[in-house]
Amino acid sequence: MSSRSHLFEPLRLGNLQTDNRIVIAPMCQYSATEGTPGDWHLIHLGHLALSGAGLLILEATAVEAEGRISPGDLGLYSDANEEGLARVLKATRAHSPIAIAMQLGHAGRKASSRAPWEGGKQIRPDEPGGWKAYAPSAVPHSPTEDAPIALDAAGLARVRDAFVAAARRAARLGIDGIEIHAAHGYLLHQFLSPIANHRDDEYGGSLENRMRFPLEVFDAVRAAFPAERPVWVRVSASDWVPGGWDLDGTVAFSQALKARGCAAIHVSSGGVSPQQAITLGAGYQVPFAQRIKAEVGLPTIAVGLITEPRHAEAIIAEGQADAVSLARAILYDPRWPWHAAAELGAQVKAPHQYWRSQPREFKDLFENAQFGAR
Repeated sequence: MSSRSHLFEPLRLGNLQTDNRIVIAPMCQYSATEGTPGDWHLIHLGHLALSGAGLLILEATAVEAEGRISPGDLGLYSDANEEGLARVLKATRAHSPIAIAMQLGHAGRKASSRAPWEGGKQIRPDEPGGWKAYAPSAVPHSPTEDAPIALDAAGLARVRDAFVAAARRAARLGIDGIEIHAAHGYLLHQFLSPIANHRDDEYGGSLENRMRFPLEVFDAVRAAFPAERPVWVRVSASDWVPGGWDLDGTVAFSQALKARGCAAIHVSSGGVSPQQAITLGAGYQVPFAQRIKAEVGLPTIAVGLITEPRHAEAIIAEGQADAVSLARAILYDPRWPWHAAAELGAQVKAPHQYWRSQPREFKDLFENAQFGAR
């Protein structure tokens, strides 16, 4: 492998080593049936697994049915869910060496939503396909929406246990790592943010109290998942709303996670409030990852409008983050890692069925490629 590209150096997350520092971010497909994946996931994950990226993170996977964002969300709360994922993973792994992780999450008050192509609005509990949501407090995401049920002690225990049960199923499936979803306005982020968390018990108020339940979930998942496989967390570093969750809180949360054995921090932002005001631009969230990396010392994964290979290379080379993750960019160009390797003078793994596609000007693009005909 070429030593010229930092992006194509191996990445270590705990005991997991990936071939390069390109991560496929979790991307909801809204195409499961009662949490169980079908042929769409086989096609979708199969072709992303052939991309040449180092790590593929499965989409937000609900730990209980009420924790799904939409009725079509992937879940890992039933035997049928586990069997469906086993089928998809078996086929994918038969043809790709990519490391596969899973993002475990709970939508909280953002549950019971329509798919984006159906408008993405809340499905009220009395409407077909809808259900009552749970949250830290009985405060709706938007004032016009149905208010969620505030989780009591039994509800907190139920959700925590659901994360544990899903982590054990993930272990049985041979998942290489777990990412806990504490971003984008979903349940664990709702506990962190003063915008969504209005509790007056030990889970609300001070920063220490607001971090308590997300940290309890992390501890429970870490204890339930094999010690040799990494567990890490995705965060929203800012709510982009005055008085909301912010980067200082994210640094404190990340430091607490590091002390508990967290392997990395995947740094995104936003999602908890319709009032958010975000100025978009190439790599607009990278400074968040850079500060967390500098002050916490955990491997950080940067995401957000990183679309050009040389930009991704610079983020790694300059020490702003340890990896970059792609979402929309890799849906648009599922061979992005191939094209990045070609541009940066590196090599990438490709399936032998595709070796003949190696362009003439990139004779060493595919690792160990050889082919002939008669």
